[in-house]
Amino acid sequence: MITYTWTISALDCKINENGLQNVVRTVHWRLRGEDEGGTSAEVIGANQVGEPNPDSFTDYENLTKETVVSWLEEVLDVNAYKETISDTIDRKNNPTDITLPLPTQSE
Repeated sequence: MITYTWTISALDCKINENGLQNVVRTVHWRLRGEDEGGTSAEVIGANQVGEPNPDSFTDYENLTKETVVSWLEEVLDVNAYKETISDTIDRKNNPTDITLPLPTQSE
């Protein structure tokens, strides 16, 4: 089983937009997966979020990680990212290729 964890690394904001302050426009994120053996992989991205709704706007200082992640889950294909992470972990645990050193040559 793989456990997935979101990290929000930065939020790019408009200082003023349509009478609202510190409006998040771009979210910089990571989605990390780790299996029970400790093998991990991650996907990193930055995505714009939709126009703010003045009726449901949350002030910047009141934002939570869960709120920001919910915005990402509305615009990202999270299942595709999880599949990519899962495939990468599987390849790490069950490699099909190897890089070997050059064989020594006799002179």
